[in-house]
Amino acid sequence: MKLTTDLINESPSHINPLKDRELVLRDLKIPVIENLGATKDLNDAIDFTNNDLRVLGNFPRLIRLQHLYLSNNRIHHIDSHMHEFVPNLTTLILNNNAIGELGDLEALANFKRLTYLSLLDNPVTKKQYYRLYLIHKLPKLRVIDFVKIKQAEREEAAQLFQTEDGKDNALAQSIADTKTKTFEVGSALNQNGQGAGGTRLTQEEQLKIKEALKQATSLDEISRLERLLKAGQIPK
Repeated sequence: MKLTTDLINESPSHINPLKDRELVLRDLKIPVIENLGATKDLNDAIDFTNNDLRVLGNFPRLIRLQHLYLSNNRIHHIDSHMHEFVPNLTTLILNNNAIGELGDLEALANFKRLTYLSLLDNPVTKKQYYRLYLIHKLPKLRVIDFVKIKQAEREEAAQLFQTEDGKDNALAQSIADTKTKTFEVGSALNQNGQGAGGTRLTQEEQLKIKEALKQATSLDEISRLERLLKAGQIPK
């Protein structure tokens, strides 16, 4: 279901047990976050549980928003600029999603007030150094996966990932550089500049469709352009 302005305006909003104003957008099979400007920044929390989200991003400027509940989606990517639009985020619940690598969480380091994070039932939780790396990258965190961070863990994380002058060491840098592979612009072209359908594209046509992909603003639009590219067709 598309997240329209009408759907937002018709969705329930209430004071939750934590005394936060919460907008409830759960169980709607929403594929893309959009049109949240319609909330007029009146909510402390938004519940996106049980939808079909793949990307965490595309937020307008929401100063009041502090808590996001996103369990049971298919999120595999977090927008690196999201902190600019939701600067006061303190709670992020991402249980049962598709985040695969610790490098996929680099965007979270930009949230200076993030203190509660849960990633239970994501593939990333099986990675070596998972908890210690999060403690290193997000020093403001107090709780990970509903377990409070201990001072001994902070000390271990610093010893493992920091140089003597407090910078990321080689291990930390290698983890940050390892991210889940997703569709890249141009990946559907073979070495001869052909789409999967065998149609040869000129350099100008290749550049045109690559630029269209870069300018796409929704997952539906990206998927449509990707199909065209694989078929050797040029978007109109």
